[in-house]
Amino acid sequence: MTFKEIADTILAASPAEQTEVLYRRRNESLTRFANNHIHQNVTETNHEIIVRCVSGSRCGTALSNSTHLDSLKNLPKTAFELAKQQPENPDFKGLPEPAPLRLTNGFDSETANCSPSVRAQGVGTVCRKAAEAGFTAAGSMTTSSMSFGVANSRGVFAECETTMADASTVVMSETSSGWAQASGWKLESVNCEQLAEEAVRKTRLGQNPSLGEPGEYTVILDPYATADLLSTMAVDGMGALAFQEERSWLNGRVGEKVLSSMVTMVDDASDPAGIPVPFDAEGQPKQRVTIVDAGVCRGPVYDSYTAGRQAGAASTGHAIESVTERMGPLPMNLFLLPGTSNVEDMIASTERGLYITRFWYTRTVHPRDVVVTGMTRDGTYIIRNGEIAGAVKSLRFTQSYLTALAGTQAIGRVGKTLWGPGACHVPAIKLERFNFTSSTR
Repeated sequence: MTFKEIADTILAASPAEQTEVLYRRRNESLTRFANNHIHQNVTETNHEIIVRCVSGSRCGTALSNSTHLDSLKNLPKTAFELAKQQPENPDFKGLPEPAPLRLTNGFDSETANCSPSVRAQGVGTVCRKAAEAGFTAAGSMTTSSMSFGVANSRGVFAECETTMADASTVVMSETSSGWAQASGWKLESVNCEQLAEEAVRKTRLGQNPSLGEPGEYTVILDPYATADLLSTMAVDGMGALAFQEERSWLNGRVGEKVLSSMVTMVDDASDPAGIPVPFDAEGQPKQRVTIVDAGVCRGPVYDSYTAGRQAGAASTGHAIESVTERMGPLPMNLFLLPGTSNVEDMIASTERGLYITRFWYTRTVHPRDVVVTGMTRDGTYIIRNGEIAGAVKSLRFTQSYLTALAGTQAIGRVGKTLWGPGACHVPAIKLERFNFTSSTR
């Protein structure tokens, strides 16, 4: 069945005052490898249908992956019965009306039609280069296509097709490891030869690490670590629900210069450097939102519900797919705008510091200041007198990401797209101070 047939069937069968249908059909293929050999190749095709029904100011949601006619007709009845059991919510102002959509292209036929043999060739390149260096590689490569649609009883009807390719690998020696990842909506975004060379280089550079000393360091973060900064800050306060509940790092800071003037963060789902999508999970147009402008906090992103709770606010097209409203809107195509530097210049200008590949197991300690604890992983290198002087074992940190970004000294001129979930397009970044509390052994 087409999305229109599915939506028409559900809307016609619904007893509710207002009804919304969200549909996603995903074809996803995964090739996984370890010890320089492919050990898994799977493909999954799945439908997901989420129906939201409204009774007064109450909402109920039902989910299914069946497109059988009886199942489609029963979904809105189930959602409506659930709605009637909910308490009234005076903040809910109803489902949104249609709004003009901008055209975006996020579909690549090569990605959608990528065969197991094509993925095996890319994975084989990684395994071969690791083996030639005397190392072992593990990781995965995923290609997927998705049909996405939203319709409601107030006239919203939107549908699109998107694709995504993602590959990552960790290459290991007896004493070190190196990480590399690439993502994009085009298959050509994933260059497995470059991934292999990056991971092998970092593994070789990281052999026989010494014990790192706790303390405060100047750090140079690869895009993988930079992406963790942005993703954590997104969850900890770039959405309007967190802002309205006063648990966001934006609370009390809107209009203030909090970060370095080098730092500008935007969410832009129309930029082809990310993973473009024209509308959100309510069928509303995704807008470009500047969250931090040259270090000045501007504000969060909204969906229709959070916009209805706040005078003068409007949806920015950031509703996410969910059977609950607990998460609220989130930015899913984040950009840290590039600067003018590169990693080599950042290292050369550092007398004493660390070059960090990525962070791991990061957890927020204090969301209002984005205080985070976590570890470095897959390549942590000591810098002395403008040169990498060797590797150190992974370090644990506890650090406010806000404070760290306030001390930004340089931003790379080239960004990298990473999926995690949600897309980040980020460059390398140099931060004046970052606090490490202990070393692993």
